[in-house]
Amino acid sequence: MSMVWMRMPGQSWLDVGSAFLGMWMVMMAAMMLPSLVPMLRRYRGAVAADGQSRLGRLTALVAGGYFFVWGLLGIVAFLVGAVLMSLQMQHPAVARLVPALVAPLVVGAGAFQLSAWKARQLTCCRTVWAGGEPVKAAAPVAWRSGLRLGITCARCCSNLMLILIVIGVMDLRVMAAVVISAGLILLARSV
Repeated sequence: MSMVWMRMPGQSWLDVGSAFLGMWMVMMAAMMLPSLVPMLRRYRGAVAADGQSRLGRLTALVAGGYFFVWGLLGIVAFLVGAVLMSLQMQHPAVARLVPALVAPLVVGAGAFQLSAWKARQLTCCRTVWAGGEPVKAAAPVAWRSGLRLGITCARCCSNLMLILIVIGVMDLRVMAAVVISAGLILLARSV
């Protein structure tokens, strides 16, 4: 049982949810920035090809849209986690069932990591804005581009997020294991 899903005495659910969301966003920034920064560079290059000078503002909007998606997913993760934790606390049968479900979820997430669909999604992420064609430099377009990129990335990383949630969101050991195993798989595929 993870304490991040539980309300402590004197805390409101808003306090707990806000603290979780803050931790979630820091975790997402740490985990996603290494892959997001190259995409933002390519975006800047595509917008610069259009002769725009507002590169910083537009790039920030893309990043904002991207992290907005991850923030929404954090809210959903918190709500699901809090409901499941509450069910485990109230119903012993659910508490006994949860550990039995973790293994198949982790195995399924691992199989998904090795799937052809996942490889295609990663290729799309690596090549977005790489064609050199200009991108329309407008704030709404930048925001929508960030949202699309965030949704694509979230879909692609959904298996890894599932592992974090069922095994130990905010557990540095689990996060390190997930990141290292994903990195090793990517390294093995590139050799």
